[in-house]
Amino acid sequence: MKTKKSFLWLAFLILATIWILARRNQKTDFNTASGFVFGTVYKITYQCKDDLKPEIEAELKRFDQSLSPFNDSSVISRVNRNEELVTDSFFQTCFNRSMEISRETEGAFDITVAPLANAWGFGFKKGTFPDSLMIDSLLQFTGYEKVKLENGKVIKQDPRTMLSCSAVAKGYSVDVVAHLLDRKGIKNYMVDIGGEVVVKGKNATGDLWRIGINKPYDDSLAVKQDIQTILNLTDVGMATSGNYRNYYYKDGKKYAHTIDPRTGYPVQHSILSSTVVAEDCMTADALATSFMVMGLEEAEKFCKANPMIDAYFIYSGENGEFKTYYTDGMKRYFK
Repeated sequence: MKTKKSFLWLAFLILATIWILARRNQKTDFNTASGFVFGTVYKITYQCKDDLKPEIEAELKRFDQSLSPFNDSSVISRVNRNEELVTDSFFQTCFNRSMEISRETEGAFDITVAPLANAWGFGFKKGTFPDSLMIDSLLQFTGYEKVKLENGKVIKQDPRTMLSCSAVAKGYSVDVVAHLLDRKGIKNYMVDIGGEVVVKGKNATGDLWRIGINKPYDDSLAVKQDIQTILNLTDVGMATSGNYRNYYYKDGKKYAHTIDPRTGYPVQHSILSSTVVAEDCMTADALATSFMVMGLEEAEKFCKANPMIDAYFIYSGENGEFKTYYTDGMKRYFK
């Protein structure tokens, strides 16, 4: 009888061990949260049984309250109205990183470009088509050297200076959601807000995340979605900037939304789209815009001087055909 009881106890232990191991090896299903934010769509895929959409949207709402120039009560809107206030952590992080990148790119990136973008009709206020006198006037109070942050307060040399983080905030918002997922202990996810992306770990099939770069057809309605190439990524941020979606024609000439802060005019370079892979999406977003401002030759030179930067450019050849340039570091993402 004692032997039979021992056998049953041993069998129970074996079955319990098998059940525990099976539960441990069972994969948690991936969840998806999607919606509309900052004038664009977002899609977040993450491996977790919980529905995190309410928390994600609450975080994005707090972010909007800080950095959206279209929100009259946001921190950045109040700064632009020269109200006396101590800015929040979202604003301060974005401002400080923007200043760093402005110095690194020698002004190709500049969050004080807002009055120029507005004048050309690409900002958060309606502008009339400017002449050279207006541009010269606006350049008098734009430039990242004319603004600083002291004890959380923005100090302007000229009260007419206005800020816009449109070239970096979307990328930063992706990082903010990624940090939320990190705090939840989630190891596998993709955060995509308007094409700016952070990926971590693996996808639902256990592979690296596959992110496409679109062919830069002139397409203001975003109908054409042909893929130029696919990158295989993990634990990085990626952003693409281009002049093929936001533009207009006047007197037969194309004017695109990328403004060179150093000259005050929309760029007329051959680069059609600029993709950057970096440790975080805010940096990738800012540098992708910077390279659009620089143009192919200056951007190539910058990348060669900074080999830690991974970039992929699609530019127009002499006959209008698509041509590509990419840094050596990008090769690791191709299959």
